[in-house]
Amino acid sequence: MPPPPVRPRRQTPEPERPTARLALRIVPRASRDVVVGMRMGALLVRVTAAPVDGAANEAVARVLAKRLGVATRAVRIVGGQASKSKVVEVEGLDLAEVWRRVGYEGPPVDVPE
Repeated sequence: MPPPPVRPRRQTPEPERPTARLALRIVPRASRDVVVGMRMGALLVRVTAAPVDGAANEAVARVLAKRLGVATRAVRIVGGQASKSKVVEVEGLDLAEVWRRVGYEGPPVDVPE
């Protein structure tokens, strides 16, 4: 007697993880690795690594991941690989959570009376 037919399992799509995209301004060859805060609409990050062979980019991902409490692989540089101005995506966090973890409260908002 042949075995019963095997029905394929229905694949449930994985829920999409939030992804925050933000602008960075990088200062390579700094005296220490640190996320400074907001400067002219971008998050300022200082890294000790020199901008040679992607070392500064790796340092940026590592420093930002540590500050945000995510894995280094969750931080991806999507623009400005060879520039001091970069665009990064942080997988697993929305933008509001990124700002909260960085300690940025945002620009003042006028509350209508």
